[in-house]
Amino acid sequence: MRIIVFFDLPVVLPKERKAYSRFRKFLLNDGYTMLQYSVYTRICNGEDAVRKHMKRLQENLPPVNGAIRAMKITEKQFANMEILLGTTTAEEELGVKKVDFF
Repeated sequence: MRIIVFFDLPVVLPKERKAYSRFRKFLLNDGYTMLQYSVYTRICNGEDAVRKHMKRLQENLPPVNGAIRAMKITEKQFANMEILLGTTTAEEELGVKKVDFF
C-alpha cells in the first residue's frame, strides 16, 4: 500500500511559510519522499500502517488555510502510473522492489 499526499499551502506571510516548512519536514521525517512539488508518497505495510500514518497526518496538519489531500493506493496502481512529461524518480525505478528494503 502507498499513501500519496497532495497539498497546496499559502506561503505569503512568515507564519504561513513556517507552517509549510514544518508540514514538509514532518512528511520527510515520517518517511515520505517527494514525488513532485507538493506531492509526497510513502510506502505502508498493509492497512494497519495506512491507518496509523493517516492518523499521524491528521495530528500534524498545519494551522493555516490551504488544501491537503491524501489518497491510499496499491503498489500495482502506483506502478501503473504513466509519466506524461519528465523522467522517473529513483523511487519509481525501484518500484515494488523498494518494499524489500523494509
